[in-house]
Amino acid sequence: MLYSIVAQDVENSLENRLSARPAHIDRLKELNAAGRIVLAGPMPAIDSEDPGEAGFTGSLIVAEFDSLADAQAWAAEDPYVAAGVYESVVVKPYKKVLP
Repeated sequence: MLYSIVAQDVENSLENRLSARPAHIDRLKELNAAGRIVLAGPMPAIDSEDPGEAGFTGSLIVAEFDSLADAQAWAAEDPYVAAGVYESVVVKPYKKVLP
């Protein structure tokens, strides 16, 4: 089943985000290589694909996991969690309708 992982950043997360980004991206690449990612990416703090120093306010991942517990466990192990980037992470079942 698909699950959405919606994370909210702490204030001024950019420095921690940048330092933890390589490990965060490596995990996403593994999930993608297994064919389990529908989409993944950050939410810019301003209306721009490259927000620069404004940074990001959170992240969204939609991916396939065997269960809600598996999705929650995977999200809890994210390097951004360990680096203190995320203030909160919400994992919910997701049903893709379109496209």
